[in-house]
Amino acid sequence: MEFEVGDEVVYPHHGAGRVIKKEMKEVFGESREYLMIKILHNDMTVRVPCQNAGMAGLRRVIGEEAVARVLSVLRDDVSQMPKNWNRRFKHNRDKIKTGDVFELAEVVRNLAIREADKGLSTGEKQMYTRAKKILASELMYAIEMEEDDAEAHLENLIEEAHSGRAAAAESAAAAV
Repeated sequence: MEFEVGDEVVYPHHGAGRVIKKEMKEVFGESREYLMIKILHNDMTVRVPCQNAGMAGLRRVIGEEAVARVLSVLRDDVSQMPKNWNRRFKHNRDKIKTGDVFELAEVVRNLAIREADKGLSTGEKQMYTRAKKILASELMYAIEMEEDDAEAHLENLIEEAHSGRAAAAESAAAAV
């Protein structure tokens, strides 16, 4: 996949950003072309070798259709996760590492539900915060919002989805 200056991209470990420069750099005596990517939500700059961009998981920001699917994933019920926190942490970390926005949305949803129902360990809280930041950074570009607005929008979506679930659980319990 070819990337150009100005492209909005997602680097799986850091979130969404914009390609601000392409430059030749000499590393270990070998000249290579690098993409310089400005990650806005944490004010970081990342250099990725052009030839390894795909292997590093670099991809373009999702479009309108994918945004609708992400929102649908956030509204779904929790998926099966390991009960042991250690396995659950690794399971979620591996999903985040894929760079797949739908896997990331699933992690955000599952951790949001778990936090509301049972609470999260310290490591899971940090993972949840980071995963929300990465997802919000991509939504920021995908639906053209400011960073704070995208984060608030994501929080509201999670809250709406969970409050509906909690109400449904309460009425099901009352019916029994």
